[in-house]
Amino acid sequence: MLADLHNHTCLSPCGSPELTPKSLLESGAAAGIKLMAITDHNSSLNCPTFAKLSSKYDIIPIFGMEANTSEDIHILCLFSNLEKCMAFNEYAYSLLTPFLNNPDKTGEQDYVDEKDNLIGKVDYYLMNPLSISINNIGNKVNEYGGIVIPAHIDRSACSMMSQLEKIIDGPWAALECVHLPAVYNGAPMNTLNFPLITSSDAHYQEHVGRRSFNLNIKREELILSSNKGYSEVNLDVLVRALSKHSN
Repeated sequence: MLADLHNHTCLSPCGSPELTPKSLLESGAAAGIKLMAITDHNSSLNCPTFAKLSSKYDIIPIFGMEANTSEDIHILCLFSNLEKCMAFNEYAYSLLTPFLNNPDKTGEQDYVDEKDNLIGKVDYYLMNPLSISINNIGNKVNEYGGIVIPAHIDRSACSMMSQLEKIIDGPWAALECVHLPAVYNGAPMNTLNFPLITSSDAHYQEHVGRRSFNLNIKREELILSSNKGYSEVNLDVLVRALSKHSN
């Protein structure tokens, strides 16, 4: 199964206004992706629309955000249940630095419906850090029923390596790399034997599917329920599949 657990939409100020939940799913389906996460910066407000449209494109949805910790480390916070994701979204927004967004300088932060009509705009600038540390965010996401994957650990900004100069232990389901094998500043990284994945980190339609990965699991093994209008993933099964992922 082709999977991609890191994608943005028009909600992220650095994302393309044209990359709506609908166009993300369209591009994902065209790329052959079957398991796809929507992970805008510090917000999940486009997840309800993503949920409503996912079955139309035969894509299993994962909901979440790319949270920015107080150390400026990006962490993928992933949920299979929309209601739990949206509860965490409210919690995360309460931790966001209360600095108003200036769309003319930093970009729009739009959340939209199934037809790309504007529902609303987020007031606070979503690229700012949350007042929660790398040492606490994993357990907090777990409390809300989600899993965590540190993002782009081999990148020179907003990563564990850039901010801490090492990978630290934690309740990580996997580590996301931009490139494999995992190298930082020309040297192999000590990834503490965590599973390693790549993801597209798509901000534009042409980015979708550029770094998807193959997950060795069948659809029927992964699905917990389809009674909510979308296919809800069994996260325990997903974590086990990730633990067996071979790069």
